Amino acid sequence: MTLTEAIEVRRSRRKYLADPVDPAAVEKLEALAGEYSETAGSLPPVVAAAPRIEFVWNDGSAFDGLRKTYGLLAGVHSYAGLIGPKGDPVAEEKLGYYGELLMLHAVTLELGTCWVGGSFDRKLCPFELGEDEKLYCTITVGPVRERDNLREKLIQGVTHRKTRTIEDMMTADGPVPDWFMDGMRAVQRAPSAVNKQPVVFSFKDGKVTAGVEGGDWIDLGIAKLHFELGVGQGTWAFGNHGAFTR
Repeated sequence: MTLTEAIEVRRSRRKYLADPVDPAAVEKLEALAGEYSETAGSLPPVVAAAPRIEFVWNDGSAFDGLRKTYGLLAGVHSYAGLIGPKGDPVAEEKLGYYGELLMLHAVTLELGTCWVGGSFDRKLCPFELGEDEKLYCTITVGPVRERDNLREKLIQGVTHRKTRTIEDMMTADGPVPDWFMDGMRAVQRAPSAVNKQPVVFSFKDGKVTAGVEGGDWIDLGIAKLHFELGVGQGTWAFGNHGAFTR
C-alpha cells in the first residue's frame, strides 16, 4: 500500500485489539519517528526546542477508563506523543505534518490510528518534558478489526461532521491546473480537529499558499502534507501562508 492509497482507506479507529503491534512494525515506526523528529528540528524556521515524536508501546494507562476517554476510545495499548516548545505555531505545524506522515505509514502497515487531542490523562504519559515543552496531542496506533464494529460506527456518526467542499477550502484568481485539484482532493480526506477542516489553499498568479485563522496549526501541517502527497511532488515552506514549490 502506498501513502496515497493510505489516504483513501484511512479513517479514525477507536477500538483496538489486545494483540501487540508486530515487532517489525514497531521497528519501522520507531525509525521513522526518529528520522522525522530530526528533520522537523532542522528545517527552517528552526525553533529553540525542536519538535519530536516519541512512541509508547504496550502501556495504555493514560487511556484507561471512561473518565479519561469519555468512552470514545477502547483497548489503547500504544500511541505516539507529539511534543514541542510551548506557544510555537511552526513547531506545532511541523508536528501535524510529520505526525500525519507517520500515521499514514502506520496505515500502510495495516494498523488502526486516531488523532487524540485531549481524551487521555497527560499525567500518566511517560514522556520527559522540558520546562518549555508541551505534549500537544497523541496518535493512538494498534491492531484493529478489518471493519468497524457497531460501537465505532455509532461514535463515528456522533463525532463526524460533513466534509467541506473543495470550493470552500480554496481561493483562486482563475482556472486552476489539474494537479492543484489532485492536491485538494487529498486535502478533503485529511483528518482535522472535530472535522473543521479550517485550512484554506490559495492559487494566485501561479503560486500556491496555505493558511489558517484561529491557531489550528496542527491542522495546517496535516493539510499541507495531504496536498503534497496528492500532487505527487513538491515541498512546502513551513509557516502560516507558506508557499508550495512544485
